[in-house]
Amino acid sequence: MRKNIKPIMFLALASLSTMAFSGDIQSPSAEGAKAYIISPADGAIVGTKVKVVFGLQGMGVSPAGVDKKSTGHHHLVINGDKLPALDKPMGGDVKHFGGGQTETTIELSPGKHTLQLILGDHLHIPHKPAIISEKITITVK
Repeated sequence: MRKNIKPIMFLALASLSTMAFSGDIQSPSAEGAKAYIISPADGAIVGTKVKVVFGLQGMGVSPAGVDKKSTGHHHLVINGDKLPALDKPMGGDVKHFGGGQTETTIELSPGKHTLQLILGDHLHIPHKPAIISEKITITVK
């Protein structure tokens, strides 16, 4: 009997993993929840080292891997032409803050840059509906 337990457990986990990563399981967002960038302000002129402070209203921040209702962690899109898939785990095209960080300092080259936040659940999947900040544009001198 012991030999049969492992394959069944493996199949159950594999099935759950497939559902989670195919968008079948998305954490619900709280009604009215909002992500926003506190600083820098849209249109700001900044130096090459930019402190970005994240804002979140209507939900809480928790580290990746912690499955707690109405929480998530931030992901920062830098110079993104388009958003990542909103029903799959976010990958390398975004900067992850899985430790539950609410600010960071990034280094950017001189010129115009865009910044945008997306809240991800414990599996790095955007909530449903997705909590996405407005895209801001900054100029680095």
